[in-house]
Amino acid sequence: MLFSSAIFLFLYLPFFLIAYYLTPRRWKNALLFGASLLFYAWGEGPVVLVLLVSAAINFLAGRLIEAGQRRAGLLLSLAGSLSLLFYYKYTNFLVDSVRGFAEAFAMPVSDSLTLAQIALPIGISFYTFQGISYTLDIYWGRIRANRSFLDYGTYVAMFPHQIAGPIVRYADIAPELTDRSVTLEKFGVGAERFIIGLAKKVLLANTFASLADTIFNAPPDSYPAATAWLGIVAYSLQIYFDFSGYSDMAIGLGKMVGFDFKENFNYPYIARSIQDFWRRWHISLSSWFRDYLYIPLGGNRGSKARTYRNLLIVFFVTGLWHGASMNFIIWGLYHGLFLLIERAGLARRLDRAPALVGHVYTLMVVLVGWVFFRAADLNSAMAYLGKMLGLVPAAKSVAYPLSYFINAELLVSLGLGFILATPVYHSFQNVWRRLLTRLATNWARLTLDTAYVLGLVGLFVMAVAYLAADTYNPFIYFRF
Repeated sequence: MLFSSAIFLFLYLPFFLIAYYLTPRRWKNALLFGASLLFYAWGEGPVVLVLLVSAAINFLAGRLIEAGQRRAGLLLSLAGSLSLLFYYKYTNFLVDSVRGFAEAFAMPVSDSLTLAQIALPIGISFYTFQGISYTLDIYWGRIRANRSFLDYGTYVAMFPHQIAGPIVRYADIAPELTDRSVTLEKFGVGAERFIIGLAKKVLLANTFASLADTIFNAPPDSYPAATAWLGIVAYSLQIYFDFSGYSDMAIGLGKMVGFDFKENFNYPYIARSIQDFWRRWHISLSSWFRDYLYIPLGGNRGSKARTYRNLLIVFFVTGLWHGASMNFIIWGLYHGLFLLIERAGLARRLDRAPALVGHVYTLMVVLVGWVFFRAADLNSAMAYLGKMLGLVPAAKSVAYPLSYFINAELLVSLGLGFILATPVYHSFQNVWRRLLTRLATNWARLTLDTAYVLGLVGLFVMAVAYLAADTYNPFIYFRF
């Protein structure tokens, strides 16, 4: 069940909210837990048991750690959580890699070295990391273990953040698990955030997805270099508005039920370096790796060689976390390599250079990286990069010249995408708030507030109309 589906918007969410607000406070977690399991099981069915097993492992591990069995509890958490993740996400990749290596070197391969495709439970990467951060925080003495499996299970399974993030740490919402309230103002802020996220996903991300899919799925000789650049720009906008849109919807839904999730994106495409990009992109993931992998490895406290090693390990794991393929591993190491180059001295030069230089450098590095992220396999990625660089000639008569895609809808979408990938809307909100505080009469404030609300309603109606008119509604988190 997707946030951007009719069944969620007009059936699940309204009934859930009505039931939630009518339920006494002491039973709200039970309702949220049960509704979240229903949400997950709607499309995943019995695989919801994997989520429950993961939650049970980390709940028990936390109790063991607090009871004094620190090593046993931590080992249970790491071994149990990671074994589930590795089995479901990486077993096929490992078996296929061994077969590919053996065949490449003409080594005999047993017929038994085959494995049926293992279905990947949606969201397993997110709830695995949430469980590990919970037990590590207990191990390091930052939090106390929760004694109620219902409360802990609510944290793990909570549907707003469960299938697409952000990675919510237990320490950040622990007080709200036992004591939270929803005011009309907070609900309004949540609804506003949800509508904006829905519009990002449906009106922008889906539009760019259709364009990017058409170009990436076409044979390399069927389009020129200009079309290849259009394809990767479209994908860059798709993945940003898809990820940030889902994060906005998750944050909004959280506020509707009394939780305050942290921000997950901060306009990453205005970054002036790759280091700055990772401070702004998927913040919950990059901060997780910083706190639970990079710093425990030693961070930058040792020699330069050890710091570089730690960074490469982190970005190798970052790539592998996103997906079980060489493309993701190369994408992660590619970003790690540029972080090493910046630490070696490029960062100081970028700081002294005009801002435009840093922006162009960062965007070019990120765009090239997204090719590995989007392409179906490594050969496809290299062919696409060759096309972008003009190294792969197009046929004399191409099926997809740049003019094939240029129309008014694309130009408007690209214009909106470029503008909204910057803090323009954030600046508009600040100006709007200042305007409201300066108005002398309540009538004037009410008029502007009403106009803003009607604008949000119109945005919601437009997004729903697009959903009704077009069945193309991709969900890129199936790979994660």
